[in-house]
Amino acid sequence: MAEHSADDVREAQMAFGEQEAPKARRTSLGKVALVTGAGSGIGRATARKLFEHGYSVVLTGRRPQPLDELAAEALTSGFDAFAHACDVVDPAGVAALFDAIRARYGRLDVLFNNAGRNAPAVEIDALALEDWRAVVDTNLTGVFLCTQAAFAMMKAQTPRGGRIINNGSISAHAPRPYSIAYTATKHAITGLTKSVSLDGRPYDIVCGQIDIGNASTEMAARMAKGVPQANGEIAVEPLMDVEHVADAVLHMAGLPLSANVQFMTIMASKMPFVGRG
Repeated sequence: MAEHSADDVREAQMAFGEQEAPKARRTSLGKVALVTGAGSGIGRATARKLFEHGYSVVLTGRRPQPLDELAAEALTSGFDAFAHACDVVDPAGVAALFDAIRARYGRLDVLFNNAGRNAPAVEIDALALEDWRAVVDTNLTGVFLCTQAAFAMMKAQTPRGGRIINNGSISAHAPRPYSIAYTATKHAITGLTKSVSLDGRPYDIVCGQIDIGNASTEMAARMAKGVPQANGEIAVEPLMDVEHVADAVLHMAGLPLSANVQFMTIMASKMPFVGRG
């Protein structure tokens, strides 16, 4: 099968413009999913899992190149993925992203709020305000902006409704040392998840949260030399294959709207979480 470059993908997307998206050559569910932070790690693995199982997947993140590469991979394999670079902290960028989804597909069935970042691991009194704000902007405000836009689309579309899945964290339950910004935002995501679950009921919009611990990703590679423990030690922690996270999100996404995984925790079995806090 001939390979398609990232430029081929862009040209195909431009050719279709606001027309209906091309049908995937493999089995299609007729459902559209948006994955934020799709350029690497959990987002990339989950996006691939979704399009391999028949979803039309919108890939977004700050860096166009990895998104284009993944979209080209999908196209080459007979699947449907659409790359649209966007920084979720930018309201205008998020609005343009959802305009593109509406123009191409006309609806959105699943949103996986996955984009996130951390701050330097320092004492509270050493954390710069700009580092705090950067984490809050991405991990909380960015999730709100995407959720708000998805909520409006899901509320108005026919058939009505959809599913929003938020990437929480083990840190939504117990913090690591020197992680006040990350931990605070992940606790806030739990409140956001509950609020969307409640406010979405009249419109068949469901919302769940997956709390992930020690998936083997580019971010986790930094943990190879060990991470701070509650007792002050530095210890190397076990990891799990990121594919298990992608499988879990796929399961959540595939449930009928009459059922919901409100909260799920998935982690490396021997990760020191139980007993941490």
